[in-house]
Amino acid sequence: MTACAIETTTGDGHESPAAGPGAFTITANGAYAARLAGSGDAFYVERWTLDGPEPYAVPLPLAQPEEPGALLTPLADGRVLVGRAVDGRRYAFSLLYPTGPDTGQLSLGSVEAPAPGALTLLPPSPDGICAYAMCVGPDTTTLWLVAGGAFGPEQVAVVRGRCTGGVWLDRTGRMLALDRQLDDGPVKAVAIDLERGGEVTPLLQITEDSNDRLLLADPDSGLLLIRSDAPSPGHDRLGWGVLGSLLPVRFPECLRLDDAAVTPIAVQPGQVLVPENCGVALRIDAMAGSWVGVWRPSSRRMHHLAAPVGWLAGSGLWTADGVLLLPYVTPGAPCGLAALEEPAEEPAEAGPEGAELSLSETESGAPEPRVCRPVPLQQAPLTNRKPAG
Repeated sequence: MTACAIETTTGDGHESPAAGPGAFTITANGAYAARLAGSGDAFYVERWTLDGPEPYAVPLPLAQPEEPGALLTPLADGRVLVGRAVDGRRYAFSLLYPTGPDTGQLSLGSVEAPAPGALTLLPPSPDGICAYAMCVGPDTTTLWLVAGGAFGPEQVAVVRGRCTGGVWLDRTGRMLALDRQLDDGPVKAVAIDLERGGEVTPLLQITEDSNDRLLLADPDSGLLLIRSDAPSPGHDRLGWGVLGSLLPVRFPECLRLDDAAVTPIAVQPGQVLVPENCGVALRIDAMAGSWVGVWRPSSRRMHHLAAPVGWLAGSGLWTADGVLLLPYVTPGAPCGLAALEEPAEEPAEAGPEGAELSLSETESGAPEPRVCRPVPLQQAPLTNRKPAG
């Protein structure tokens, strides 16, 4: 299963990780999830088990309630990492786990951030063992291994520039993609090799001046979900490409909605060498509320589906056989998992609905921009490549 943590969309159309109550984070293999449950001043960590016959939740309360801004990520062994802000800039990390009727807690140590709120947890590592945090400073971004190390939190890389996002590119937890900005220049996705001390190589550069962010990646197929303003400067578009492909990134018109924000939240795994067959789940936010979109690169339209009541909006995961699972909470179902099946695809009609804008054409008919394909993953670690940072 492929999934990601819940995300929110800011007013400028960019994604930022959600924090606090309501944030729902799923392990890379889809086995566990974690969130802050409770209300008022009585928040506690809740772990969900998702890979059994039925989902079930295990509360992990402590004597001291959790703060709304606590950072959470579940591990593949069922423990939950929690990061708590202490004294403003310092974050203390612990692992929580059930011990009969009580909650066990293992302290791991702390990390000093350059400023309050400058530390975030990266999405769960594909290996299920390690957990990483990112500290963003004025000129550099520091990556920390906060769980899975031998001696508590360990600094693993310092990357030049201010970074956001965080997408894993492989199944081992070695290659990480971040969206980086140098000085006041454009934002470009770069690949970070954690086994080479954080060596940086370019990943996305659609045009020289465009802001090119990586939102999701599927290691099985190489499918990339991208947000860029290359087609129309000043206005972000949602597009897709394939890691290492010679074909340009494409920007389907069906993913562009008026008066609504569209954010990819999960990609169907297991589609080896056929990225165009991957199902993509999208969160759609508009004045009328939030619902679910389902789309495949091979399709010329997006299906709009009603979300279950109590959906933990922005979270979901696909099974390998193409069933989309959405977690929800209601008074009668405190731990629910709704299965949505994609409607049968109808023959697409030619016309604007199915139109795609590739990097070799523009809506205005302007001259072709220079196209730079994503750096193939297998080339990123090579020592004869000149590091970008």
